[in-house]
Amino acid sequence: ALSCCQHPVEGMIDPDEFIPMVKQSGLIQPFTLWVLEQAIKQCKNWTDTGIDISIAVNLSTRNLLDPDLPGNIAKLLESYKVAPKYLSLEITESAVMSRPENALNILKQLDEMGLKLSIDDFGTGYSSLAYLKKLPVKELKIDQSFVFGLTTNDDDAVIVRSTIDLAHNLGLHAVAEGVENQDTLDLLAILNCDIAQGYHMGRPMPIQELNHWLKNSPWGIQD
Repeated sequence: ALSCCQHPVEGMIDPDEFIPMVKQSGLIQPFTLWVLEQAIKQCKNWTDTGIDISIAVNLSTRNLLDPDLPGNIAKLLESYKVAPKYLSLEITESAVMSRPENALNILKQLDEMGLKLSIDDFGTGYSSLAYLKKLPVKELKIDQSFVFGLTTNDDDAVIVRSTIDLAHNLGLHAVAEGVENQDTLDLLAILNCDIAQGYHMGRPMPIQELNHWLKNSPWGIQD
């Protein structure tokens, strides 16, 4: 779920522009709960119409320090009668490592609820591999800054290849962010990357357009 803000003059504002202000204002916790509810509600709409896909929501450092988070998510899932498998939660290395023991406690509770957990923007933070293997995550998402240069920069190619191997050696799926052309997608397939996401497959879009994309795009749901 990508949160964009519709401004009456400026148009669509990307989350990179307004999320920092939400964090600084101290409203990130209620904002996250609102996003979670919208995501879970959409999952309910999809499952009711036979569409079997999940939605991912990003968690901030403050969310990982909130002892009420697991209970609040459980209440939302129960309220909308949505199975936990339809909700994925993405966390960054820096969010985990700011207070690792607290974060691990929250993540273990979320994992026990049946939610899928992912490390987002992997490679841009400062994580301990010894600690990483303790986290109950299912995916490593390779940061787009490395994926952008995959076909043109040898250093980026080494980082992407090594991260895919690391993920697989830890029993995790590797996800490449920021795929913007077919050459990158083809090379990721050769490197055995499990999942790719990016503008090559589809740009951020409102739910009405997404529903059309799911039915008509070659990247959508296949019968």
